[in-house]
Amino acid sequence: MRVVFMGSPDFSVPVLEALHQAHEIVAVYCQPPRPAGRGKADRPTPVHARALALGLPVRHPVSLRGDEAAREFTALGADVAVVVAYGLILPQAILDAPRLGCLNIHASLLPRWRGAAPIHRAIMAGDAETGICIMQMEAGLDTGPVLLREAIAIGAEETTADLHDRLSGLGARLIVQALDRLPLQAVPQAEQGVTYAAKIDKAEARVDWTKPAIVVDRLIRGLSPFPGAWCDVGGERVKLLRCRLAAGNGAPGQVLDRMVIACGTGAIEVLEAQREGKRPAAVRDLLNGLKLPDILR
Repeated sequence: MRVVFMGSPDFSVPVLEALHQAHEIVAVYCQPPRPAGRGKADRPTPVHARALALGLPVRHPVSLRGDEAAREFTALGADVAVVVAYGLILPQAILDAPRLGCLNIHASLLPRWRGAAPIHRAIMAGDAETGICIMQMEAGLDTGPVLLREAIAIGAEETTADLHDRLSGLGARLIVQALDRLPLQAVPQAEQGVTYAAKIDKAEARVDWTKPAIVVDRLIRGLSPFPGAWCDVGGERVKLLRCRLAAGNGAPGQVLDRMVIACGTGAIEVLEAQREGKRPAAVRDLLNGLKLPDILR
């Protein structure tokens, strides 16, 4: 098939690679390069960089609204567009242009966790499973009918980074299957069970040790690696990146043993953390240069 690929972050790269092997990609759309790093030089998105390495034509418009954008898109003569974490709203003229429409790869079991941060929110909510849905796009936010879905269990110690990588690979496999099997039956989403995965706000990231251990554990794993749940350790902001539930009770924030920390009920054990200006480190290495107070704030 003639495919237009639309995606921007790391999550989208395995999908681009899988489609490149299976079909003809006539254009890659992604977010424009933006200032990044210490020098604030413009940096292309991961999809942009990979597409160039594969010799694919790249477009990065600021907007897809307007007649000219629609004409340029339609002129590609695509059979289908595949969209995964692109970052722009697609106007109806774009949705209607490919012969088979636009398919979205969404990292949740729709209608649960429509929206921007489905992987983070699934872990933070304590969901037992999540998955990938291949959805026929329409004007609403992740409201279109589902063509193909597959569920996977969420591990007890799994972080957003871990789950991100598993779902990215699953999405790549499922979209190739979906394109090979088109046309597929489009199953409308259920009207019950709709939830929205709001964009992560950095204000959510500070650990509240008065919460139950199970809530703190989910917060740390759900916000790892970005933006990273954090606490105050002797006046220094330290990100907590990996943890697990642990035995023990004490005052909220009390250090019970090495990095076993008491919560409102129960305790967690921090396994990996990151000091300001430092790389992530296993706790045994972190504690070589960090003195823990009796209580974390």
